[in-house]
Amino acid sequence: MAISRREFFINSAKLATTSALIATGLISYSKYAYAIPATAIRPPGALKEKEFISACIRCGLCVNDCPFPTLSLATEKDNIAIGTPFFTARKAGCEMCDDIPCVKACPTGALDKSLTDINDAKMGLARIVDTKGCIAYQGLRCEVCFNICPLQGKAITVEMRHNDRSGKHALFVPMVNYEHCTGCGKCEEACIMEEAVIKVLPTHLAMGKRQAHYKIGWEEKQKSGGSLVSPDIEHQYNLPKGKKYDLQGEGLTDVNTSLDNALDALNNLNPLFDIKKK
Repeated sequence: MAISRREFFINSAKLATTSALIATGLISYSKYAYAIPATAIRPPGALKEKEFISACIRCGLCVNDCPFPTLSLATEKDNIAIGTPFFTARKAGCEMCDDIPCVKACPTGALDKSLTDINDAKMGLARIVDTKGCIAYQGLRCEVCFNICPLQGKAITVEMRHNDRSGKHALFVPMVNYEHCTGCGKCEEACIMEEAVIKVLPTHLAMGKRQAHYKIGWEEKQKSGGSLVSPDIEHQYNLPKGKKYDLQGEGLTDVNTSLDNALDALNNLNPLFDIKKK
């Protein structure tokens, strides 16, 4: 059936609008397909980002089965692949459910079902990004991140240090053990500072990586079960004349420093030494 000139232009305009919307959607999807902000954390068991994006069908079942208001589905304003699950630690960290319902709900394996112990999850890595802002490093007691940590004493420990400012107090500062940190984000969520001084970041941002050709001698020695060089000669220090080096003790000192100090101490304690010298 023939259409009028008016109908032709109306249909053409509709087609152009639809095409523009589809193109916008495709551009938006490609823009965020493999990009994720440092503040956005994937659920426990998530595959590496490219594999995760390919496997995730945006069904939302993981979000639906999460018993806490932690997970969300990304929208265009989140700058993440639209429809994929994520959470922001500062708003709500992962509650570390023992049965890991989000992983069980995933129908495609985008959340790896081989993860059966939530303590083995690697969602990210906590880092203390501002020691000057952390009040524990200023000598005040806090330890909130330590107390809230699900793996208290493993993922986060408290280390005692000397307070150089006062000279007579101790600092009790939080330390993150990368081997045990799951990246759950509870520490960042609980941080009492206006801007959290401990943050959970994607592992590739939180840690450096040395070149593959760079080898550390003691690691290679441990792997091989013995010295890589035969015979294993004890290291000889090439020191200036009159100097000695104690690796586990005083470090670099004068050869006679210890003896001189001992004699000086005796001189100060026993006046007979002065008499004998006269």
